[in-house]
This record gives sequence, C-alpha cells and structure tokens, in this order.
Amino acid sequence: MKKVLVLAAGSAALLLSCVSAFAIDSDYKATSTHSVSDVWAKVGDFCGIGTWHPAVAKCELSHGKKIRTLSLKGGGTIVERLVSWDKADHKYTYRILKSPLPVKDYISTIKVVADGSGSDVIWTGKYKAVKGTTDDAAKKVVDGIYKAGADSLAQ
Repeated sequence: MKKVLVLAAGSAALLLSCVSAFAIDSDYKATSTHSVSDVWAKVGDFCGIGTWHPAVAKCELSHGKKIRTLSLKGGGTIVERLVSWDKADHKYTYRILKSPLPVKDYISTIKVVADGSGSDVIWTGKYKAVKGTTDDAAKKVVDGIYKAGADSLAQ
C-alpha cells in the first residue's frame, strides 16, 4: 500500500509540474498591399522596429548587432536577443532578456509571406505569465503589441 501511495504522490507531482510548464501562445496576422520585399525592408532590419512600431521610441544595437534595447514611448526598456535571422524566408526569431512586460520565457518570430500581389506580416510568440499576472492578462498585452506593430507595417 505504501508503494502505491508513493507512486501516486510522485505521479501527481509530475503532472502538476508539467501543467505549469505550458506556454501561452500569441499570434497575429496583418495583410498588406505592399510586396514582401517592401515590408521585409522594414522588418528585416533587427533595429528597424524603432521606426515602425508605435510603442517604440528608439532602438539601439549592441553585442555584434545581436542585442537590441528598445526605449518605449510610455517609459521603460525592453532588451531582446536575436536568436535567428533568415533573409531568404523573410523572418527572424528573438528572445526577451529584460522587460517590464508581464511575461517570462518569451520567444517570438516575425515573418513576411506573400499573399497575392501583397504580403502578410505574421507575428507569433510563446511565453509564460509572470507571477501575479493571469495568463489572460499577459496574453492581452502581447496580443496588443503584435497587433499594433503588424498593423503599422501593413499600412
């Protein structure tokens, strides 16, 4: 009987640890009449976000152009690291290293794909809510960031 209880307790602990490991997903797509090349010219510059995202006042590169520091218009700073950059597929992936956002373990990809004579900007990410923030609240923040940025690029 003791073995069964220990096994059940161990299984429950494993199950609970797996539940907390699930990430939140965000994604947003904006359609543009501009070509992939025209939109990628803005997106493909890792620090170009300072010119097209409405929440970003300034972007500075460091560490061999692999780290970008974003100064936000409302105050605050986000530091992100470039994970991969693929010019041929018009996409890059990055991680947040430091941020006032209510998220942790954040990784995201932004890409531009053809859509008829225009293009789509597709922004996806996975992350967890920080302690004290609900998953829904964290998702609402990230979804808003993606929508504002992708819609700006699509214009």
